[in-house]
Amino acid sequence: MKPSAGKPFELCIETDRVVRGDFYEAASQPARGTLIICHGYKGFKDWGMFPHVALALAEEVDVISINFSHNGVGADLLELTELEKFARETYSKDLEDLNAVVNDIRNREGVATQKPILLLGHSRGGAVCLIYALDHPEHISGVISWNGIANVDLFTEENKAEMRATGRTYTLNGRTKQNMPLDLEILEDMEHNRERFDIVGRIRGAKFPIALIQGTEDGERGIRGSKRLVEQNDAIAWIRIPEGNHTFGSVHPYQGETKPLKEAIHETKRTVQGMLA
Repeated sequence: MKPSAGKPFELCIETDRVVRGDFYEAASQPARGTLIICHGYKGFKDWGMFPHVALALAEEVDVISINFSHNGVGADLLELTELEKFARETYSKDLEDLNAVVNDIRNREGVATQKPILLLGHSRGGAVCLIYALDHPEHISGVISWNGIANVDLFTEENKAEMRATGRTYTLNGRTKQNMPLDLEILEDMEHNRERFDIVGRIRGAKFPIALIQGTEDGERGIRGSKRLVEQNDAIAWIRIPEGNHTFGSVHPYQGETKPLKEAIHETKRTVQGMLA
């Protein structure tokens, strides 16, 4: 795999908790703002399409693509070697990680020269971005969700029962064939923050621009979730990408730009320009 074209960085949140990322400088300077890319469930910043997407979107905005601190991928960046961290990857931790990145950007720029910050999340990352923006609307100028989820609960009833009975359940990674652990802490975090994580219930009050960019062949659950969001807030743009599946045809390792991915990138660039106007 080719190395990322971005400049790598590490943001230490606390002992043994690191957000790793890549910074892609805007081709057109000065940059008009910053776009933060957040991966989804079992994902990471160097999976398949993400380095290509980040580089392609770094035209008018600087782009930062991150690994959440508990996504299971460590310093080697490509393998799921930190499964005990993955077992404790709560939405609250992801939101804390994103907050640290946003605050780092804001502190570097200073109050007087603050530029817009946009969020782009794929799948579960779309939910994290929406919750974060709903929590911090004063800091976020727009959210773009790529095949994002509207309901944070991705567990089966069997998963939940096993978590409550033994403290841990497992999910199979179809690509690596690893049985990935999931601890009760994740379920408890969702239950404790039920109102905060209720994206459908909160989205009506969103004042920031939102765009849902979704493949027509995305899963039924995702499409149904997008429909519910748009029903709650008709200001949301729902952009459908013909023949696009959950990853717009992208696979890992990256095999090149598919037609749906090219269209998703094009629509995202157009959306970014609109959010910055």
